[in-house]
Amino acid sequence: MTATSAPRRTDCVHCAGPLPLMARADARYCGATCRKRASRERRRAEAERVAATQAERVPAELTQRARWVRYSSRKVPLRVDGRFAAVDNPATWSDYATARAATAGEGVGFVLTRGDGIVVIDLDHAVEGGRVLPWAQRIVDALPATYMERGRSGSGLHLWFRGAVPAGRRVRRGEVAVEVYSDRRYMIVGDRVAGTPLELAELPQDAVEALL
Repeated sequence: MTATSAPRRTDCVHCAGPLPLMARADARYCGATCRKRASRERRRAEAERVAATQAERVPAELTQRARWVRYSSRKVPLRVDGRFAAVDNPATWSDYATARAATAGEGVGFVLTRGDGIVVIDLDHAVEGGRVLPWAQRIVDALPATYMERGRSGSGLHLWFRGAVPAGRRVRRGEVAVEVYSDRRYMIVGDRVAGTPLELAELPQDAVEALL
């Protein structure tokens, strides 16, 4: 018995137009233009799929606010068109979907502004070899479970809360490296730590002072 071969295509999978008479038996496109357009559509669809997956890993409390910027390789905040953004100029910020879809820079960041009541505790150099260092784990354990992510470098942790602090704080003491911000600062949004909530917890009053 002989295997039955699949019928030869006669139409382009992109535009549905006829294939050239002399096209190869395995041809799928009527020409280079349709092949390129189909490739662009596949890339766009994949980018949209990735963006949708990433959006599911960021709390709605953040994605619903128009506080988003892009950032450069030197961690400079950028507008979606690549021009410089400013943490004190809302006209340079965008909504989440627009910022995520933009191609300027290397990724997205969220601008902290006092009126929003969002606090980020940044534990610098808190992860080593994929494990949270003891000093950082003590801080994480002392605070309510909240949305937490790995920083761009992979060695830092960002803990996001609802609340406010009078002013930004930065503490360097031995191996402890902690920064606390709630205003005029943008935070690069990285990868959510598996198992952490997809929402922001309330930061207990005086929690920052007690930890530091």
